[in-house]
Order: sequence, then structure tokens, then C-alpha cells
Amino acid sequence: MIAVTGAAGMLGSTVVQRLTGAGSAVTGVDLRAAPDTPGYRHLVGDIRDPAVLRAAFDDADAVVHCAAALPSYPPEQIRAIVVDGSRAVLDAARAARVPRLVYISSTAVYGLPTQVPTPEQHPYAPVDAYSTAKADAERLAVGYREHGLILPVLRPKTFLGPGRMGLFAMLFQWAHEGRNFPVLGDGSVRIQMLHVADLVDAVETVLRVPAEAANDTYNIAAATFGTLREDFQAVLDAAGHGKRVIGLPARPARAALALLERSGLSPVYGRLLHKLMADSYVDIDRARQRLGFHPRHSNQDAVLETFRWWRGQQATTTATTASGPTSRDPWRQGVLAAARVFF
Repeated sequence: MIAVTGAAGMLGSTVVQRLTGAGSAVTGVDLRAAPDTPGYRHLVGDIRDPAVLRAAFDDADAVVHCAAALPSYPPEQIRAIVVDGSRAVLDAARAARVPRLVYISSTAVYGLPTQVPTPEQHPYAPVDAYSTAKADAERLAVGYREHGLILPVLRPKTFLGPGRMGLFAMLFQWAHEGRNFPVLGDGSVRIQMLHVADLVDAVETVLRVPAEAANDTYNIAAATFGTLREDFQAVLDAAGHGKRVIGLPARPARAALALLERSGLSPVYGRLLHKLMADSYVDIDRARQRLGFHPRHSNQDAVLETFRWWRGQQATTTATTASGPTSRDPWRQGVLAAARVFF
């Protein structure tokens, strides 16, 4: 049996679907309800609750720890979920004598890296509450290898696919409505992303490879990617309205967005603003060589498939009103929703 935390989330539910489809028995844990299905048992509870984790990890052969916070959460909530939650999961896995735990980290641990492409040996360099919590939790997780736990750490780039909304819902809505879409500067920065199916491929791989390969840390990201302008333009082209990506003067636009974010009027958080101004991609050679990881999807594959899925959800979602507590939900656009009339 394999236990999955955050099992009702976008990543967790995709992991569950893949594992049960391959014939594995799976127990999921999440604050949100989900139906039991053949091969799957769902438990509603907090990952910081030892009783819930004992019930989930009993007789587990492995744990996949997908539960996480979003960068938009309040700092104290981020830390409670990412650090305290990870500690509870690790302690419970050790107590239950689970032999292997797949830890889903993030390339956010690099902060704003000084080396691009960024290798796994780049030092932790957190710059905000989210990246600090992810770095601290990853340090904590790696320490459990000393207790005999086989602990693969996967550091994915931003991943997309059916079920993903978040900030991408703004791009999708504007494209669907037939509007141009703004980028900071000329949009020539190269921003690497990842299809969720490729991330789940990596999860499946580290669940089965020998311990000497699994007990390591791996960047997981698309191998084929272009510029932000190219990826956003692909969505506008798919929408079919003939609209274009519009460059904005970088410094004034970034200053305005930073002010709006501090005022609670924009969901675009500070680290994202900096990321959108410079190339951001990681080295995946270690995963290629040690795991045989070969991502099947490009950036554009991931973005366009997510957009097609999003268009099919329009009867049940409204991007300007949802609060966006998870990556499955559209984020509230704030004052940016009104700004779209100018595009």
C-alpha cells in the first residue's frame, strides 16, 4: 500500500490516479473530502494530526508527501503546513517503519539563483516566507535518511496540467475573452515549467528504483522550453481571437505590481515578480542520468493542455470571484481583473 498526503490536490490526485491505475492500493489524506474508489481509501484530516497519519501509514510500503502550502498564504500558515506538517509526516513514517518516502520539494529552495541552469548543488538561498519554509522543510527531510528512511527529494519547477488553475487562470480567462496579455519587459526571458504527468513519472520512478539511486535530490522540469512570450502567445493563438502578448516597461510595471501586492490588491507575489524578469531554468542531467528521466512534454504542451482543460470548466468556475486556496482554484485577480479592459 502507498500513502499519499495532499491527495485531493492537483498533484496528489494525479499521483493517486496513476498509482491506482497501475494496480497499487492507495490511502490518501487531505483536509478536503474525496470519494473512495476501487483501490483507493480516502481519509479526511490534517497532516499535523498524528492519529490521522497513524491510520494512513499503517502497513504502508511507501509515502508520497504532496501536501503543501501556496506562496500566497500568510507566512505563519505557510510555515505551519510546510515545516510543521512535514515534520509530522516524517515522524509518523518513521514510527510506522515505512521504508521509503518521496518528498516533493520545490526549486523555490534556490530563491533567485545566481547560476542558470541551476544544479542541485546550488546552495539554499530563500528570499521569502515560502522559499524559506521549503528550504527548512527539505533540510529536515534529508536528515531522516540518517534514520534509515529511503528519501528521494524531487524539486519540480512550476507544474501544469488538467486540474491546475492558480495564477494561470488569469492568462486563460483573458485569452478566452479575446484580450491581449501583458508581460514585464519584452517577454524574452526563458521560464522553464513542467507537465504534471512528467512529475508523476518521476514519482513512480523513485518509488521503484534501488535505494542508492532513490536516496538523492533531483531537479524535475521540462527539457524543451522557450520564452515567456512564446508560451503566452501560444495560448492567445489557441484562443483564436488574433490577440498578442504586449510588453510593459519592466521597472515601472514591477514597482506597481509590488505596491499592489503589498496592499493585498494583486495575487502576484514578490518572488514571482523577480522570476519574471530573468531566465529561470534548472539542470535536469542528474535525473536523466541516474533515474532515466526523460520528460515527454514541452512547456507549450503543458500550458496548452491546461488551457484546453480550463476552457472545458467554464460552466463551473469564475476566475474573478474564487478565493484560490489551492492550485486547483483560480486566484482572485484583485485590481488586475479591472485592468484587463485596457487590453
